[in-house]
Amino acid sequence: MQTLEQLQNGALAGAVRLQLSCALTEFPREIFDLADTLEILDLSGNALSTLPDDLPRLSKLRVLFCSLNQFTVLPAVLGACPNLTMIGFKSNRIREVPASALPIALRWLILTDNAIAALPATIGRCTQLQKLMLAGNQLSALPESLAGCTNLELLRIAANRLTALPAWLLAMPKLAWLACAGNPFSAADEAAASCGAHPAIAWNDLQMAHQLGEGASGVISQAVLAGARDVAVKLFKGAITSDGLPACELAACLSAGAHPNLIAVLGEVTDHPEGVHGCVMALVDPAFHNLAGPPSLESCTRDVYANDKRFTLDALLRLAGGIAAAAQHLHARGILHGDLYAHNILHTVAGDALLGDFGAASLFAQDGPHAAALARLEVRAFGLLLEELLARCDGQAASSHTLASLAQLQADCTQAAPAQRPSFDEIVQRMQPEV
Repeated sequence: MQTLEQLQNGALAGAVRLQLSCALTEFPREIFDLADTLEILDLSGNALSTLPDDLPRLSKLRVLFCSLNQFTVLPAVLGACPNLTMIGFKSNRIREVPASALPIALRWLILTDNAIAALPATIGRCTQLQKLMLAGNQLSALPESLAGCTNLELLRIAANRLTALPAWLLAMPKLAWLACAGNPFSAADEAAASCGAHPAIAWNDLQMAHQLGEGASGVISQAVLAGARDVAVKLFKGAITSDGLPACELAACLSAGAHPNLIAVLGEVTDHPEGVHGCVMALVDPAFHNLAGPPSLESCTRDVYANDKRFTLDALLRLAGGIAAAAQHLHARGILHGDLYAHNILHTVAGDALLGDFGAASLFAQDGPHAAALARLEVRAFGLLLEELLARCDGQAASSHTLASLAQLQADCTQAAPAQRPSFDEIVQRMQPEV
């Protein structure tokens, strides 16, 4: 992070990226001194409520973050910025999104945790839009023009006021990652899951140790259960995340049941002294490692793999087959994972795999009108994962038939018409080794 003093004394001349968080109440005019080079501007964590009308002078600006500020209206001037493709205004006080505020070239829009009641129909003109994050607002409907955003791949609409999922949404050709829990249309399914019989684990029976990691929805720590068993404990933060509500994540975790390719959930934490919700999970063997890193600003919706990441065909088959089986299991229990990504998968060199992170999970009625469509949406996510694995597979000539079969399966999973994609039942069957 740079300082305002550095900006004002010219020490940042030629900067491509600028990050300022210093209680700003006005946009520093000195930023325009970087107009010839600045591409990424992060003004998050300030007290801004407006942007200057001449912002388009930053002609090379591609990415703008203004989260954790005091905006009540998404600035209309954003729509005039010629190369702006990513906009992030999370956790402001935004109630209004003007029709002119959305640049045509937009690829990634983050408006999480605001008070937006409606989106303008002009969003349909943003045909390059791939990622749209709207969790934690007051939306009661989505504009039908959004169907024109045929490149949309990831959508977060959890914790809003939606009474139904529109059929056109689930027919979008590239949509693969959807989080929609915490809306009125899903309330009954979530309430039923919360009333299920889940083992209660008293806080006093847990001896907390060191922190293992932290995500958007909570903190995971190692602990000892009842003085004998090493476990992992996730304590939820209790706030809106980019994916939705921690309470919905907890409901999905506790409803998932046992499966060899899911991290076992042992029970729900009770009697926490501060009333914090949490769950106790099996401790994962240290031989497991993250399959990939999350998407970058450049990759937008695609995970980032290590340059030297490679898989044998046997490991690929074991890994992909395990994840397909896990998704099949979840769908049979009325759970849409919502974030079936390599960065949410732990794996070993041999191809053992565990699908984790239920932060974007949604519960659905298995006999409901959208059950099949929701499942086919996640099939596309699996197809994209399979594509990434195949691109890094060290297959031999003798394996050409198997590789060709996997390539055909991948193509079937990602075809544009969701109804024509295979189910996970079929995917699991097709991935069985030939006898």
